[in-house]
Amino acid sequence: MEKDARFWSRIAEKYAATPLPDEAVYRKKIEVTQEYLRPDMNVFEFGCGTGSTSIIHAPKVRYILAIDIADGMLEIAERKAREQKISNLEFKRASIEELEIERHSFDAVLGLSILHLLKDKDQVIAKAFRILKPNGVFITSTTCIADFFKFHKLLTWCGTFGRFIGLLPRVNAFGREELEASIKSAGFHLEYKWQPEGKGKAQAVFIVARKPDTP
Repeated sequence: MEKDARFWSRIAEKYAATPLPDEAVYRKKIEVTQEYLRPDMNVFEFGCGTGSTSIIHAPKVRYILAIDIADGMLEIAERKAREQKISNLEFKRASIEELEIERHSFDAVLGLSILHLLKDKDQVIAKAFRILKPNGVFITSTTCIADFFKFHKLLTWCGTFGRFIGLLPRVNAFGREELEASIKSAGFHLEYKWQPEGKGKAQAVFIVARKPDTP
């Protein structure tokens, strides 16, 4: 984790200054997400980066806990939250794998542009299921590299080597079918799926999955 954390901290300022690749797609994901949010909700976001999405959603809910492994990302996130006087949003340095969270703690869990960067997506999706309250929602936007890059195994190997020498973060390649199967296997029902048409490359898969309304 520390190697990945150093990488993301090192590029944090550049990352924050980079324009969104597709503003319209991002805005639609925000709008769809907010259809599932309510003022009485507690929300958890892992891999929050510089906090932009949590800051947008904060006025729509009671409380958001947003975590990331990179100090550099969180420094920017906290600065933006202060500047916008957001008071119901807490940032914390932690990994989803290691953070202790009680079962049934949150109404919504967000994992955006992060699952393909984790060691074990199945473990993390299962944890999202455990910490959600019954009828809670898990919302993810995930790059499914295996669907559009036929040499994805080579890419994964290069990423592993690059991570070893500190030049690249962890990258895992899987396809949309595998992602959906992982979410279903955790116990979720897929409620919304959208993959916008790519502009020269495949777009991330956006999914809203609901935990059944049972204890």
